[in-house]
Amino acid sequence: MIIFLRHAQAENNTKKILAGRTPGINLTDDGKKQAEQAGKMLESLNVSAIYSSPIDRAVQTAEVASKHCNVEYKTDDRLIELDMGQFTLMPYQEIFKKHGNVFLKFYEGSSEVSENGVETFAEVKKRVNDMVDYVISKHKNENVVLVTHMDPIKAMIGQVLKLKPEVLFDLIIANASLSIIKNHDQNFYLTAINAVYPERFNESF
Repeated sequence: MIIFLRHAQAENNTKKILAGRTPGINLTDDGKKQAEQAGKMLESLNVSAIYSSPIDRAVQTAEVASKHCNVEYKTDDRLIELDMGQFTLMPYQEIFKKHGNVFLKFYEGSSEVSENGVETFAEVKKRVNDMVDYVISKHKNENVVLVTHMDPIKAMIGQVLKLKPEVLFDLIIANASLSIIKNHDQNFYLTAINAVYPERFNESF
């Protein structure tokens, strides 16, 4: 099975800015705790490989997962965060004020997204699909963790469940949560989404 792990809480999450691929955006203290909790959840899943986005906050999460699973992680650019283009490091509210609901426009494939230098959702889906195909081929019948970001995970879940843009916009993937997909006879099945450590059940995402 393929276990998608969103990176734990990072500074961009608490500041509500679009960090994109900006280096030096690190996990918060709460994020470090979340990563440890996610690592504990992975311990019983017999993980044989871990791949991570090369972005700092994902790598820091992968390092913790690696320790708990006793498996070395590798980085792969197919799991990277979106290139946010002109929106990089902009606060959410500033983006909404100037461009309306740009997040929904992203899932709808609006040209306004690409015109501002933002990677399109179609491009995200393509690279995530490439990564999933690679994992299925290389790690047949093994459990593999992919440490990545919210929209790459949404891309896969949206494809499996055939979600409309409005639903994708409303869907929140929690920091340090697990979303698990199984593959059988070339069909994908979602068996878990937003699984978090029990201590976090009352959190609002």
